[in-house]
Amino acid sequence: MDRRSIIKHAGIAGILAAGAAPAAHAQAAVRWRLASSFPKSLDTVFGGAETFAKKVNEMSGGKFVVSVHAAGELMPAFGVVDALQNSTVEMAHTAAYYFFGKDDTFALSCSIPFGLNSRQMTAWMYEGNGLKLTREFYKNYNIMNFPGGNTGAQMGGWYRKQIKSLADMKGLKFRVGGFAGKVMERMGVVPQNIPAGEIYQSLEKGTLDAAEWIGPYDDQKLGFNKVAPFYHYPAWWEGGPQLEFFINNKAFDALSAENKAIVEAAASYAHTEMQAKYDVKNPTALKQLVANKTKVLPFPKDIMDRAFKESMALYEEISAKNPTWKKIYGDLAKFRAEQNLWFRFTEARFDQFMQAQKL
Repeated sequence: MDRRSIIKHAGIAGILAAGAAPAAHAQAAVRWRLASSFPKSLDTVFGGAETFAKKVNEMSGGKFVVSVHAAGELMPAFGVVDALQNSTVEMAHTAAYYFFGKDDTFALSCSIPFGLNSRQMTAWMYEGNGLKLTREFYKNYNIMNFPGGNTGAQMGGWYRKQIKSLADMKGLKFRVGGFAGKVMERMGVVPQNIPAGEIYQSLEKGTLDAAEWIGPYDDQKLGFNKVAPFYHYPAWWEGGPQLEFFINNKAFDALSAENKAIVEAAASYAHTEMQAKYDVKNPTALKQLVANKTKVLPFPKDIMDRAFKESMALYEEISAKNPTWKKIYGDLAKFRAEQNLWFRFTEARFDQFMQAQKL
């Protein structure tokens, strides 16, 4: 065999040998199931999980596949945390305040009455201590969390009768999400925490007097305007509610560094996209609702004042008996004060002026 042939065959052997090593250690395909707390009909909130799955698939070249399952397919809407703890699924997309019954602290990474607006919430999570503190807490539930979308400030709900004063809240059977019910109870309301898919029928039958969900786009799709004509605002309990991707800790720890980075990037993309969708879709939906005789009304001042007073009192009471809440809420409250001081000089004044122009 001549010299060139030896070099040629040696080169091929070298290439084959070099190729064999990565093949032997090739990264195995990853298949995860994601349980959502939302129905497929809501392309905004349910769509956040679909966006996440799509981006994970694209960034991994199809080697990391996440199947998305609507509420009720694998488990009830509010069963996702138990499923994660038991490793029934690898991840979930949900609103953490649904689970305040396990610990009030769950509400802090979603929304509490008179908490943070959406920009402030994102800032606290990514650049403040939000992610660090909430991840310490969620370790107790075998969960790793990532921000998974925000709706922006929400509307205050649909009412079969107009709310003219605090007295009209007494005895009101009101569907309200999660932790806000604690404050509502102190105002004489009878809170009901039920999934989106059950709200319309309850309003229609009169087993609910009022219900809140998110805002014009989703509320119109769910048809609430057909059974409750009064649409009050704002949702003082949801100034910037954040959804989250909850991931089973063992499943996340088992990922390669590359796949962990993909999960983080996909979650961030879905987080940003969700509010962009709401900001585009809500104005048109609100105009359509008003054209169909929906009465859009602000909450009376006595309700806002009482709600604020009761919220602050509640937070002091919880802090006195729950050290974890006290630690995380204390940090959030300090951050809120600093943010509101800043926003008062910039965002708020600019927004007030521009909205007054009615362009």
